[in-house]
Amino acid sequence: MQLLRLGKLGSFDFNSRFYADDDLIVGAADPFQLFRIIFEVIRGGGYGPDSDVAFMLDQCHNIEDKIPGQIRSVLNVQEMTARALLVDRDALAQAQEAGDVLAGHAVFMDAFYTDVRADLAAWREERGLPADPMRAYAESGYQAEIESARVGGTQMSWT
Repeated sequence: MQLLRLGKLGSFDFNSRFYADDDLIVGAADPFQLFRIIFEVIRGGGYGPDSDVAFMLDQCHNIEDKIPGQIRSVLNVQEMTARALLVDRDALAQAQEAGDVLAGHAVFMDAFYTDVRADLAAWREERGLPADPMRAYAESGYQAEIESARVGGTQMSWT
């Protein structure tokens, strides 16, 4: 937020780092934290057509497959962005001005608990994208294809 306020934020690196530098699926460990961060980015002007802020994922998939892990992160970011855009900022400002912490909390939580998945699926379909990207990827067979192509191959290394 400090960088946003100063007009110096050039990019935002989504990362859920809770165990050293494991870089988990974004939003996996704490979806509410992701929601709050995105709300602040939106509030600070870092999101939208006039923003030059670049958004990127910083992950290292050690257990789950890499591509589905990336898809899940993108879906989590999309969902929390949609929810953050639903925060009634006027009602939140009124609660803040009145010093009504519980009313402000209720405004925030109403948006956080809103199920936006069907709306996002429709939004994707309107753009010619799969409504359910995880299912589309699983049904594509691409994961099996790339795994079979690696059998008997030479492992990549730094040397």
